[in-house]
Amino acid sequence: MDSALRSLLDWYAQMGVDVPNVPAARPVRVKKRPLVKAASPLAASSPAAEKPSVVAPELSKIRTLDALKDVMNNYDAGALSDAARQVVFARGNPEANLMVIGEAPGREEDIQGKPFIGPSGQLLDRMLGAIALGEDDFYATNIVNWRLPKDRNPTPQDVALCRPFLEKHIELVQPKVILLVGGASMSALTGVTGIMKNHGQWQDVTISGTTYPAMPLYHPAFLIRRPELKKDAWRDLLTLREKLLTL
Repeated sequence: MDSALRSLLDWYAQMGVDVPNVPAARPVRVKKRPLVKAASPLAASSPAAEKPSVVAPELSKIRTLDALKDVMNNYDAGALSDAARQVVFARGNPEANLMVIGEAPGREEDIQGKPFIGPSGQLLDRMLGAIALGEDDFYATNIVNWRLPKDRNPTPQDVALCRPFLEKHIELVQPKVILLVGGASMSALTGVTGIMKNHGQWQDVTISGTTYPAMPLYHPAFLIRRPELKKDAWRDLLTLREKLLTL
């Protein structure tokens, strides 16, 4: 019997009201559900049940930047490349001492196939120009080479998929110094997190047995939102300039 009903009947009895005997509630019969057999390990791992993975690129025989670009243009990066117009490879002078590595292309970069040409790229050009570096004085690319859906931040999976291309890119260019633009770029190549506390602090990036000095810098898009941090970025750029002058 429902506890609320029993309490009410008890109250009636105490007040002198005749209360009929209420039969005990019949037990509710619970229907047994048929047992569902768990999928066998073989069925769960069958090709039809798994989402096909992206095939890792074969880059061991790549010897030139043109060959690397051709491979990337023809590479099926799954959903990553499906959502983009084209691969965004690089711009600038591959013979320069400085290699600039950003995060991922945006709308303008996706249209033109070159990194750092939108509003944040234009600010980066002005920042580098302030320490007397023109487009012939640096070579720029990104840790992710396709525009991400809705311009979201790169995930570890995005970075892992593009990493073989990035490592081969660095190996071919052999820069003297790397500028890591943005926290995602810094984390991807150094494992260090927290751009706010690590900007301007030299890090080591080791690729194929070669170690490169790398300077983390605030991303220009971040500086557009936080202009009060431009003074910190300026100090970091001066540190970068001093390093380049010693080469």
